[in-house]
Amino acid sequence: MELRVITTLVLALWVSGAFRHGSGASPRGSWELLVENSGVSAMHMLVSHTNKVLIFDRTDYGPSAIRLPHGRCRNDSSDLALKIDCWAHSVELQIPTRNIRPLEVLTDTWCSSGAFRADGTFTQTGGWNDGARVVRHYNFCEDCNWTEQPGGLQRPRWYASNQILPDNRVIVVGGRVAFSYEFVPGDGHLYSLPFLRSTSDERSENNLYPFLHLLPDGNLFVFANSESILLDYKNNKVVRSYPSLPGGARNYPASGSSVMLPLLASQRFQRVEVLICGGASKTAYKQASSGSFETALKTCGRMVVTDNNPSWILEEMPLPRVMGDMVNLPTGEVLIINGAQQGTAGWRFARNPALTPLLYSPSSTSSSKFTTLASASIPRMYHSTAILLPDTRVLVAGSNPNVGYDFSEVLFPTELRIEAFSPPYLDSYFDGVRAEISSMSKVVIGYNSQITIEFSVSVLGDMEATLYAPAFATHAYSMNQRLLKLESSSPVLDENSGYYTFVVRAPPTKTIAPPGYYMLFIVNSGVPSTGKWIQML
Repeated sequence: MELRVITTLVLALWVSGAFRHGSGASPRGSWELLVENSGVSAMHMLVSHTNKVLIFDRTDYGPSAIRLPHGRCRNDSSDLALKIDCWAHSVELQIPTRNIRPLEVLTDTWCSSGAFRADGTFTQTGGWNDGARVVRHYNFCEDCNWTEQPGGLQRPRWYASNQILPDNRVIVVGGRVAFSYEFVPGDGHLYSLPFLRSTSDERSENNLYPFLHLLPDGNLFVFANSESILLDYKNNKVVRSYPSLPGGARNYPASGSSVMLPLLASQRFQRVEVLICGGASKTAYKQASSGSFETALKTCGRMVVTDNNPSWILEEMPLPRVMGDMVNLPTGEVLIINGAQQGTAGWRFARNPALTPLLYSPSSTSSSKFTTLASASIPRMYHSTAILLPDTRVLVAGSNPNVGYDFSEVLFPTELRIEAFSPPYLDSYFDGVRAEISSMSKVVIGYNSQITIEFSVSVLGDMEATLYAPAFATHAYSMNQRLLKLESSSPVLDENSGYYTFVVRAPPTKTIAPPGYYMLFIVNSGVPSTGKWIQML
């Protein structure tokens, strides 16, 4: 009974916001070193439904810190670093054992893009040099390796973005001097997108890795530099243009970040709001190349892109940030982590690490929706990544602003350590509020179907279910990231077993939630359970 009383008090304080916006005793999250040496720096990172994390960088760095299995080498006469390369440039990290397996990727994945398909296969596109037109696949089976399809793209794609579509195709948009889009699997056509040409700044570009968000009506929101459009990709038609986001540039190399805020069943998943934070001035890249490192942007822009007359609402972060990763948390909040406070993306073009993560609470009524969290000790600069794990921690890795693996006599050495950041909801304060899922009626879910969840919890508060599409993270942008708050009933307690049952309804259409694997969480008054993998088909 005493534990229940204490936990109820903690729950009341959490719900009231006292912990998040009150005294200095509030939980601020914590850091844990998981892996001392990952072997490969995490320029690109993702987690699959098998709880394996895929990490890769580029093939033409020269030696990494982990070798391929004995006798396996890559022979490439055009590689300027190593003609015969016996080093791995991709690894698979098993969660939670932390075992690392070196993988063989043959063509250059530098600054490439990717998306999950409905069956859980990771499809990966483009890169540099011999990898620029390659389509690669990774299946996450026991002894899988990369498979590669040379010439799988119509044109070279370097710094492009991907989005999985309702029909299980991947749309590939943009890239350096690539003012177009195409599909994987391809249809033999290349589709011009003049918008990408018009948003390219002279000598800086600032429109690479465009932000893509699939809307419930099936159209694609595309943001580049400071401009955005709604694209009907089926008919190659721009449906509407949006107001400019003031303040500076937001895409590579200015490198802000973007998320789509949660889609809500209470709004029939039809209201779409986009959040874009950080970035740099339009001339910051040019200035950094001359040794002058401008202060990054402090502003975030938030816009309901489905409104009849949408406009940006500007908010200010507690500190400036460029190259910051934005991660949708199961609670509907957004974690902003990694990056720098001066300069831009690029080789040694940034200064002053942004070590303090921020928590953005979209529904907060406080004067500021931002909360500063526990600071990191490891700078995560250019080529850093962050992804959400099913246990609700955030995996943080990477940082290599050097041309090659440099560990000494550089301002920011190549980083091979992998950390886990635990957001405040994982604090022991909330142990009694954290529900534990014991069973689900099904894990392969049809659209608009019901799922019965059985769970236990010490103190029951306001309960909701959220569905999260795992992201592919690279260059401060998490492609395909998506969070939905589902329709649900009130939990019912079985007095005999002590377990609650909770009935939730799956999203109604593929445009709202494209087919594939998702993490399903139940959230009790702001405290999420460990996620369970389900497959939407």
